[in-house]
Amino acid sequence: MTDGKKGPVLKVEDVAIAYKVRGGEIEAVQNVSFEIQRGEAHGIVGESGCGKSTLAWAILDFLGANGYVKRGSIKFLGQELVGRSSEELRRLRGDQLAMVYQDPMQALNPSMRLGDQMKEVLTVHRGLSDKEAEKRCISMLERVYMPDAANVMKRFPHQISGGQQQRVVIAMALLNNPALLIMDEPTTALDVTVEAAVLDLIAELRRDFDTAIMFISHNLGVVARVCNMVGVMYAGEMIERASVKEIFKNPQHPYTQGLIRCVPRLGSDKASSMLYPIRGRVPPPNNRPAGCIFGPRCDYFRERCHNERPRLRPLPNGAEVRCHFAEEIDPRQWQPSEEIVPATNGRQPQDSSEVIISVEHLKKYYPVSGSGLRDMLGMGEKKYVKAVEDASFSIAKGKTLGIVGESGCGKSTLIKTIIGLEDSTDGQAQFLGFDITDDLASRNEQLIQELQMVFQNPDSTMNPSYTVGQQIARPMLRFGTVPKNKVRQEVIRLLELMRLGANYYDRLPRQLSGGEKQRVGIARALASRPDLVLCDEPVSALDVSVQAAVLNLLLEVQREFNTTMIFIAHDLSVVRFFSDYVAVMYLGQIMEIGPAEAIYALPYHPYTEALLSAVPIPDPTAKQKHIRLEGNVPSAVNPPSGCRFHTRCPRRALLPDGGAVCAQAIPPWRDAGNGHRIFCHIPIETLLTFEPVIETAADR
Repeated sequence: MTDGKKGPVLKVEDVAIAYKVRGGEIEAVQNVSFEIQRGEAHGIVGESGCGKSTLAWAILDFLGANGYVKRGSIKFLGQELVGRSSEELRRLRGDQLAMVYQDPMQALNPSMRLGDQMKEVLTVHRGLSDKEAEKRCISMLERVYMPDAANVMKRFPHQISGGQQQRVVIAMALLNNPALLIMDEPTTALDVTVEAAVLDLIAELRRDFDTAIMFISHNLGVVARVCNMVGVMYAGEMIERASVKEIFKNPQHPYTQGLIRCVPRLGSDKASSMLYPIRGRVPPPNNRPAGCIFGPRCDYFRERCHNERPRLRPLPNGAEVRCHFAEEIDPRQWQPSEEIVPATNGRQPQDSSEVIISVEHLKKYYPVSGSGLRDMLGMGEKKYVKAVEDASFSIAKGKTLGIVGESGCGKSTLIKTIIGLEDSTDGQAQFLGFDITDDLASRNEQLIQELQMVFQNPDSTMNPSYTVGQQIARPMLRFGTVPKNKVRQEVIRLLELMRLGANYYDRLPRQLSGGEKQRVGIARALASRPDLVLCDEPVSALDVSVQAAVLNLLLEVQREFNTTMIFIAHDLSVVRFFSDYVAVMYLGQIMEIGPAEAIYALPYHPYTEALLSAVPIPDPTAKQKHIRLEGNVPSAVNPPSGCRFHTRCPRRALLPDGGAVCAQAIPPWRDAGNGHRIFCHIPIETLLTFEPVIETAADR
């Protein structure tokens, strides 16, 4: 085999990937070429359906029975992979060529202990003894910052968190020091703090192991942090390839420029900035245009684009682009079409001081049943998961409160308690004069009508047997918001507001894309004309273009109907853009709350500071402080005394007693002015001495 150090680790040349279907075949990927050198992280970005994962499956020969590489060459360390036998490829996979999946449970056997699964990689490919393999596995788990690595080896996959599962998969992929590591959306489901640790780890792999990495993602901020080369895919083709700095500073292809316009920048807000989704959608493989594949969605479309397919060609700046007119296009002169600008753009929301919801000292505890005899007889000490502890806030009509924090911090429990999916343990919550801490069965129809929710996963809330129109019409009929003879007309009006149209009325959920399902979920939540809408991670799994469209849609709805919203998301850039106020939660408690612009500027709570330092920024030139929290979030069954954050706080040593008070006393609320409050023992004067977490080129 050729020495990989004398050439690219992976070289893909004019590859086309096809799937056999009834009546013929479909080319999912066409004419893709790129190469990855040792120690290089090459990002592959694009919307869903662009062929990113299909390309990865082709390299590993995981295309399935009906998929195959139709033409072209895939060389790994100089050796051709196309046409190799299954046994030869099996020896490569897991040894010199490894993959980390988006969902770690796809790679982990739920019926085997983690240690046995990891050791198998070494005993099969390296012939190590069981004892040597175990020692190597523990060492690698520690290398990926797995706490209590030896005990993790004895556990089953379901006994560790999602972030820990992902670290196990990464450790397993690295055990044999592979020459190429393929990572398919490895951080999508992770908290921002765990994601930051994983991205740090990827950077260390490149440096310490000289590993070549193929990193697939739709998150441009993640790509900006970890990659030095980027390939942009669209509808099965590579349409631009350049260094990460060139891609973000000087994107050449109209599609790449469109992707970057979809992403909210940290610090931008809904009053001063706008997101511009790319109109239309990715064409299916069996219905692609004859000329430029991006032509129907391009703002610079000309006659030549209709007739002639562009080729991927080099530009003077070193980039490669598949566009006839790349040199003539100046993205600074771009103007949005009416199709993607919300009808209410520029309309200011109504200013109101009327408080629509007020929450005071709200608590939600879940009883925990023990397994011992004393517990079974009811003699043991009662234990509780303290999911929400002493939450207090109020929201004015027409405003949005964003809630951020790590998984398990109580965000979803808080809004489920407000909407009535969970009953509260203690505290007060008033909505439109109603006490919403009472039992759900006691709520009247008016209260149910005025409180609606948009869920993270629309598939789990839509009935697959009912049409879109029937599902949106149901709340209207239930609450009588419109006369029966006008229900269809009102449903169509909502569909058009969602940018879907009357032709979606009779479609079933399976006929919709992910973004379209989410829009239907929003339409159904608005069908009863509620005063308060609770949004639980409504854009976390969407492509950047669809995410921009959904965020614009929610803003349009808010401006049109003066709707109040509570918005949960793990992307701090999205929360900053969308929200008027932000609450930062940790282990059931609100640690900081105030106007959105105040939360993202000094003074910070130490936990907020750590979250901001972890958020991926779609700007490779931005300078970001490196603050990583030690350990995991403590158990909500037995939370730390005093300040719940003190066990992980990197700033407690600033106090005169070295932070001893943090472990002993509940912190006071510090008033930073203008409604901005911080739950911390450290005085505001000291918090103001911190350096800004993020510094962009505009700040310097």
